Amino acid sequence: MALQWIQGRIARKHVWYDGLFTLAIECPGVVPFECGQFLQVGIPLDDKHLHRPYSVASPHSNTLEFFIVRVDDGELTPRLWSMSEGDAIDVSAKATGSFTLQHAPHAESIWLLGTGTGLAPYIAMLRDPKIWQSYKKILLVHGVRYPSDLAYLDELEEYEKSHAGQFKSISVVSRAEYDRGISGRITTAIESGKLEEMAQTCLSPDSSAVMMCGNPQMLDDVEAILNGRGMRKHKRSELGHYVVERYW
Repeated sequence: MALQWIQGRIARKHVWYDGLFTLAIECPGVVPFECGQFLQVGIPLDDKHLHRPYSVASPHSNTLEFFIVRVDDGELTPRLWSMSEGDAIDVSAKATGSFTLQHAPHAESIWLLGTGTGLAPYIAMLRDPKIWQSYKKILLVHGVRYPSDLAYLDELEEYEKSHAGQFKSISVVSRAEYDRGISGRITTAIESGKLEEMAQTCLSPDSSAVMMCGNPQMLDDVEAILNGRGMRKHKRSELGHYVVERYW
């Protein structure tokens, strides 16, 4: 079935670092969707249409945010990087995907694990009341290579202030020392106990739900760690402890 496109316009462009940016696209007419789902974003080029799926980094509204990293040898993202406010850009009319709170396990605490632009669906969820009403504790863990790859830090700090005791944001930086979070990888932070220590929350089958998206190696490794702790994938047919979103 062919995609239905809505021609939107770039309302804002925020550059976090060279090649890492957020596009806010004004595109009224997108069918209402759940936080965590993704839309196609693209542009026509000659006799074809370049597009790819992006998790939306905001709840449904007339203006939607997309958190994007430029892939220098890619066809699409260098063109998106070069665009400016007011430029026309296409967004698919309907969202898809099941990486939503509706499909997440019920628990006292929810851990939101992401690497790179895998942060996007969590930003959308945190901007919506549902997650705050559903979990006693919310632990966001964002893994990146360098501190310059971090984004939305001011917003996350505001949530820590406005939801003190309920929300904690932890940055994990793998290729540099980082004294405002954890240096290393998400997997080693879990295995060493540093992540739970900083979160002041246990990651256990008795009290935890986990959502994770981003780098496939991280997903595989974290799944193995969780399985070793007696946790299992959450399915419609079998209640579990974690759900996974694979970008590639």
